[in-house]
Amino acid sequence: MRELSLTHVGATHPSPSDVSFDVHPGEVILVLGPSGSGKSTLSLALNGLIPQSIPATLTGTVDVNGRSSATTPVAQLSADVAMVFQDPDAQLVTATVLDEVAFALENLLLPVADVLTRAEQALRRVGLWDRRTWNPDRLSGGGRQRLAIACALAMGSPVIVLDEPTANLDTQGIDDVYDALSDLIAAGDRAIILVEHNLDAAMRFATRAVVLDQQGRLAYDGPIADVLRGHTDELIAMGVWLPAATLSGRMLRAHGILPENTPLPLTPEELAAALSNPAVQMSAEITPAGRHTEVSTDIRDSNRHVYQASPADPETTPADPVSPARSEPSPIVRARGLTVKRGKHEVLHGIDLDIEAGSLTAIVGANGAGKTTLIQALAGVVPPPKRQVTIDDLDPAVASPGDLAARIGFVFQNPEHQFITHTVYDELAHGLTLRQAQGSGESSKHGSHAKLTDAEIRERVSEMLERFGLTHKADVHPFLLSGGEKRRLSVGTALITRPRVLALDEPTFGQDRARATELLGLLRDLQADGTTIIIVTHDLQLVADHTTHTVILADGRLHAAGRTTEMFASEGLFESAGLRLPLLHRTLTPQQRSILAEAAR
Repeated sequence: MRELSLTHVGATHPSPSDVSFDVHPGEVILVLGPSGSGKSTLSLALNGLIPQSIPATLTGTVDVNGRSSATTPVAQLSADVAMVFQDPDAQLVTATVLDEVAFALENLLLPVADVLTRAEQALRRVGLWDRRTWNPDRLSGGGRQRLAIACALAMGSPVIVLDEPTANLDTQGIDDVYDALSDLIAAGDRAIILVEHNLDAAMRFATRAVVLDQQGRLAYDGPIADVLRGHTDELIAMGVWLPAATLSGRMLRAHGILPENTPLPLTPEELAAALSNPAVQMSAEITPAGRHTEVSTDIRDSNRHVYQASPADPETTPADPVSPARSEPSPIVRARGLTVKRGKHEVLHGIDLDIEAGSLTAIVGANGAGKTTLIQALAGVVPPPKRQVTIDDLDPAVASPGDLAARIGFVFQNPEHQFITHTVYDELAHGLTLRQAQGSGESSKHGSHAKLTDAEIRERVSEMLERFGLTHKADVHPFLLSGGEKRRLSVGTALITRPRVLALDEPTFGQDRARATELLGLLRDLQADGTTIIIVTHDLQLVADHTTHTVILADGRLHAAGRTTEMFASEGLFESAGLRLPLLHRTLTPQQRSILAEAAR
């Protein structure tokens, strides 16, 4: 890649901008950068989709095995570069899981026996062989992501490009994917280019980091340990995700528990080794009470998402977020005997569930457990059977779209599914102008209904644009935003009408660290003001740090539900539902987790 700059139609500045680097066999390159820096755009230029299929102005060159990606047909380049998109639905085209993996191989005119052998090996690697006869539409979001990865594995291309490959996967799925990629890279004849926010699992085999800054320029390029350890503060300031072990080590160093001359850990194993040092344990034991209050707010904020409470140690579990005062808990969303089918397949089986008013509730479960189906049914996006769900005494099965939208806002897993206008500004304004045309509005207390004026709509849209860092994209078409920007816009469109209940499916997917922290802070503020928040997430770290209640699904059934603190204090509860707690939690001993918990306080 030489001096590559890419400018999308309607954009005023290139992103990436003037980027140059080489990729060699055996390398695993981690492409890092804040949302909007051009990571996904760069990946699409590697196999010719930009500019051949997606219009963009390209300057500079990208050569793959001596062939230009701008002029060599994409079909020919696919033999050299296999691609896994951020959104798996963008690349699934056939009627069965097996046919999907075989599709590209058949187009390469490989012998039938080779096609079937490669397809079976790839599907077994990602745990989908038993579902080979399924229509891909039956798979969960994580299941479709694993299918897209299987298609790339089967191609056997010397370069594999993966854009957020684990964003929709549970912890077990993440481990399975990286185990498969580790097997591939071990041979030394392939290169992997990985755009990823979840660095903990990727650190097992990533060899190099390429970092883009907010303007899409190349900020750092070098061995991954040198880049992450040598530029930790700069990467945090840019909003780049870092491994949980690195953030934990930085927090311990800030408290004087980890000596300054100790290298920052990059993996849970390195953190565990550092915490096993007798000098570190002694330093943790003699840290005076109140020492932590001296640490600045920015350091504390930068180390959110680094500690997973131990189920075996309830005393170290973070306290529940403060909920609005109320005489006694009351449900605002209720399900009784909720059963949902997709075609002839029953996805949810007799769910009985109450969502407490003013709570921040997470729905978790292994891939395929029914999480997205449940949140869509609770929100009325997928109409549930009559009298099985109520939202603030409204039955979504028979409610008008206007009445339903006034009570609950919904954010889809794939942001594109809810965009209907031609500019970011109009997308945010749409719900407000629709209410204006219908002669309805609302107050912040959901009581009196005053019609919004044009000036109030402009003020509210401008506020939302600024809050989500989209002011400079106000006139851009929503489909031309980066993945992270699309996610922020989708959340903004749900928030702008100020509904009593807000439901979000994977809200932090595709977000850089700074934006994810900002979004979670916003959700906590909304919850503190009385809004009920329901989220689907695979991030159990997020669940432990931010939610008041947790719902665990397993095979379409309610496995457990209750206060988050109590759920994490119940040993084996998550594991019995097929979930794995994060790698950092599994690696550290209870004593080491206690040191982190005390430092976090």
